[in-house]
Amino acid sequence: MFTRQTKREAAVKIVAGEQYLTPDATVRRSSRRAVAPKRLHFSPDTTDKNVTEKKTKTDKEKPEKTRIKDEDAEGEVDQTADGHGGLSEYELKRLENIRKNQAFLSSINLLQAREDLHQTTRPKPSQRGLRSQPALKEVLPPRKSLRLQNKPAEKMTPLKEFTALFPHDDMPRVFKKPAGPLLMNPLNQDEGFKLPPQLLELWSEDTKERKRNIDLKEYISALKSMKITEDNVVKVVKDRVFSAAFHPCSSLLLAAGDKWGKVGLWKLGAEWGDDGVLLFEPHSRPVGCMAFSMVHPTQLLSASYDGSLRCMDVEKAVFDDVYDIDDGLKTFAFMSHDCSTLLVGSWFGEVAIVDRRTPGNSHESLHSLNPKAVRSVSVHPLHMQYFAAAEGRTVSIYDSRYLKKTKSKAVSHLHGHALAITSAYFSPWTGNRVLTSCMDNHIRVYDTSSLTAEPPLLKSISHDMHTGRWLSKISAVWDPKQEDCFVVGSMKRPRRLEVFHESGRLLHSFMDENVGTVLSVTAFHPTRNALLGGNSSGRMHVFYS
Repeated sequence: MFTRQTKREAAVKIVAGEQYLTPDATVRRSSRRAVAPKRLHFSPDTTDKNVTEKKTKTDKEKPEKTRIKDEDAEGEVDQTADGHGGLSEYELKRLENIRKNQAFLSSINLLQAREDLHQTTRPKPSQRGLRSQPALKEVLPPRKSLRLQNKPAEKMTPLKEFTALFPHDDMPRVFKKPAGPLLMNPLNQDEGFKLPPQLLELWSEDTKERKRNIDLKEYISALKSMKITEDNVVKVVKDRVFSAAFHPCSSLLLAAGDKWGKVGLWKLGAEWGDDGVLLFEPHSRPVGCMAFSMVHPTQLLSASYDGSLRCMDVEKAVFDDVYDIDDGLKTFAFMSHDCSTLLVGSWFGEVAIVDRRTPGNSHESLHSLNPKAVRSVSVHPLHMQYFAAAEGRTVSIYDSRYLKKTKSKAVSHLHGHALAITSAYFSPWTGNRVLTSCMDNHIRVYDTSSLTAEPPLLKSISHDMHTGRWLSKISAVWDPKQEDCFVVGSMKRPRRLEVFHESGRLLHSFMDENVGTVLSVTAFHPTRNALLGGNSSGRMHVFYS
């Protein structure tokens, strides 16, 4: 009887050092127990010399290979010494194009420029001015499930006062400030902080406007002497700057209004507040326009989209309520030399005449000019019964003595604008020019020395006005010290402020390493060689000499 071992020995034979199975004695094996066949290593003595000689001869006949680096494939390609190595004509042409492109890029130093660009870092914005206050984390009690406690769910009932005010759950994001005077309590100071006496002294300085009549060479020389340093870039408000103005005193004191109704005061070199900054909150929506009173230097007037126009009075330390409507104030201008009468424009195409000497916060008269918004108003400096209003795509000049509630007729129309007009201003001394800024990427200067039906266009200057939704609109504004020159922000790189003559000649560009953003809001100082620019992060930049 054959055993399992004898059957296996009978089926396996070893011949000449090789191991194989005879076809007539195959043995079935389980696949789980199968073992990979062992490779037998032959000794050097048993190696076939003919095989060795044949292999050596074959290696000598093969051409040498070279390694070619392929940038696109991120590897290397083998190629024979004769240039083919089995590569197709298309692959060879592709490799040749790669060599030519690399040689061309090396010749123009583009690769080195790319490395330098990656190494350069954007300068950090100035950390001077307002500082972010760490938010206090409220410790709440641990939450417990009412279901696991076998308790019924609580029914949430709205407060009666909120349901009465907003019956349709149409709650606004920001509440409007209450009517009446508001105390000047700085947000960036502790409670009980008193305004520094030096601030009141600054506001009481002589503020008589000084007109100058210098030629362009002296004016350009004065512009070139104005410089900016790192200390002259300060965060004055928390959000995007919508409006700004210089105080007429000789000291550099300025104010800025931001997107959420805050007004900041900044005195260069002052030690109070945050690097000379005091922040207030008289409004709840964007502060679209602000101006210091030339007669009462302790007063700053500001108009907001929330429908309120207030007057900051440093002597009383309050924000007085001057004019108030439900919503939509955009701009205003003084209609009298004593700054007691105001012309106020709204987003609803209306202008109101407000007399500050009248008790209350209402208007004397209200006039509907255009179904579209009135984006800016400007009063003639000599004949103050005339004012220019930017209405849609047309600038109209009206006589306030002949205004009606509706369908008022304009004295003049300044045509030629293709898109919405952002601003229109009379020249500061004579009013013989009107400067307009339009979204069709043009700044225009009109001759208004004689108020005809259609004043002639003197100059149209091409200028990029497309700031997008995250930046304030760019507007060109006159230099109050020079009748025929104006300043405007720029979208060009590097960032800059540009000063033009009414003829369209570029007089000077203010560029510096401390200016790294678009300065949409600009204004010249009324008496000194100083220029401000505000950006979308609430920072103010000041050039002065």
